[in-house]
Amino acid sequence: MFKNIIFDFGDIFINLDKQAPIREMQKWGLKDFEPSFTELLFSYEKGLMDSETFIHKMNGFFPTANKQQIKTGWNSIILDFPEYRLEFIEQLAREKEYNLILLSNTNALHIEKVIENMEKGRFERFKKCFDKFYLSHEINYRKPDAEIYRFVLDTNHLKASETFFVDDTLENTLAAEKLGITSWNLQVGQEDIVQLKSKI
Repeated sequence: MFKNIIFDFGDIFINLDKQAPIREMQKWGLKDFEPSFTELLFSYEKGLMDSETFIHKMNGFFPTANKQQIKTGWNSIILDFPEYRLEFIEQLAREKEYNLILLSNTNALHIEKVIENMEKGRFERFKKCFDKFYLSHEINYRKPDAEIYRFVLDTNHLKASETFFVDDTLENTLAAEKLGITSWNLQVGQEDIVQLKSKI
């Protein structure tokens, strides 16, 4: 019997174009993700630097792009948030059957863009559905590191065996399962979060 549900954000509730930033960076000369570049992205996602520093460091990798182009290109991943998904999570919250937690690898620039796209009122409607709302850059952990799942379990005194986790990235669900959390690796384009009750 599950008491807790942990949700990812991107491609679970809000639609993403994960290739869009890569397409933009390829225009600026990106050929592959060298270790130092990947480390920069992960560090920013963990909130280990502010947005200004991140853009400055990105500019070092892509000197042909100006800072506004980098910001716009970086945020091109963020698409729309369908109303039916917002209504779904609002209904789930009203039922009070589960402890609802959001756990997202989200950086400061992306969440700014999310709020801009959704508009603040809709974002606040979404956020208040959750008992806890964790963004990686605010808690200094990121999926799939085991520490982020332990943080959520320990901080909220949750049992892994009573917890269900939804994420579109297989690496993330496999990491959660190693800790005893039952997971649904949602297949984007084939499945939708509104099918949750048939999975749990």
